[in-house]
Amino acid sequence: MLFKQQALLRQKLFVLGSLAIGSLLYLVARVGSLDRLQPLCPIDGRFGPRGQGEIPLRALQFKRGLLHEFRKGNATKEQIRLHNLVQQLPKAIIIGVRKGGTRALLEMLNLHPAVVKASQEIHFFDNDENYAKGIEWYRKKMPFSYPHQITIEKSPAYFITEEVPERIYKMNSSIKLLIIVREPTTRAISDYTQVLEGKERKNKTYYKFEKLAIDPNTCEVNTKYKAVRTSIYTKHLERWLKYFPIEQFHIVDGDRLITEPLPELQLVEKFLNLPPRISQYNLYFNATRGFYCLRFNIVFNKCLAGSKGRIHPEVDTSVITKLRKFFHPFNQKFYQITGRTFNWP
Repeated sequence: MLFKQQALLRQKLFVLGSLAIGSLLYLVARVGSLDRLQPLCPIDGRFGPRGQGEIPLRALQFKRGLLHEFRKGNATKEQIRLHNLVQQLPKAIIIGVRKGGTRALLEMLNLHPAVVKASQEIHFFDNDENYAKGIEWYRKKMPFSYPHQITIEKSPAYFITEEVPERIYKMNSSIKLLIIVREPTTRAISDYTQVLEGKERKNKTYYKFEKLAIDPNTCEVNTKYKAVRTSIYTKHLERWLKYFPIEQFHIVDGDRLITEPLPELQLVEKFLNLPPRISQYNLYFNATRGFYCLRFNIVFNKCLAGSKGRIHPEVDTSVITKLRKFFHPFNQKFYQITGRTFNWP
């Protein structure tokens, strides 16, 4: 009798187990189907008034998978057509500044499911040879995206190159322009550090920062040194303002992006008229690296390259003081023009 009861119990457990496995397989298939179908539905209409609404995480996961394959060139023209993918000209460009955090900003904005980034610096507008190839060449350098997404590229040389503002204006006079800045003296030293590292890799010698930043004949700041010139933000911005109103620029605090990235990213979302999607979940502090890394989902995390966050060489304090005094009036004018004040010395 006991044997029959045990056999009956095993049979019931088998049936229940089969039903459970069947239900699980159905759910997996159903979710997979939704993942495939979700991005084909335009999401603009779901944002609602003032950018409210939800973009499912599935759309983000889909973007990281399928679009990545297309970017690697593993898609046929028919696949691209069926998935309604296009190569769009950028609707926003991170134009600078060098060593201000342009790569970090681009990667962080790519957390947003409505943003697609150009992985490489295109150098279209600042390079005469590239520019001569025409706007269609530039478009073909852009990543594949869905029509509702916006493409963003970054080339920090754009900010300081004289021809660039007019060239971008001719492409799109209403484009949104992002400038990320850091405290000017710190940025100049960071600029020097990157060049120094490149020289050391080639076993070449290089001048100390103090010798480059200070004119030995006058003992004043050497304005011919490129790292110094780049940090005079207002001089470059004034050239851009000949073509674009200040409302088309957004200034990002590069120092704050390092220590407290989320508020800065939320300001950019608002500037780009994107619904708020980047949250604290997407950003986590990596104690080993010493800065924030990115979390796209439960399985995909990303930190910036090891070349980011280089240790700066020690610089004579008197030179730092002299540089900060030199930059001060330019900084004040920059605050006045942009309407954003920073706690720079």
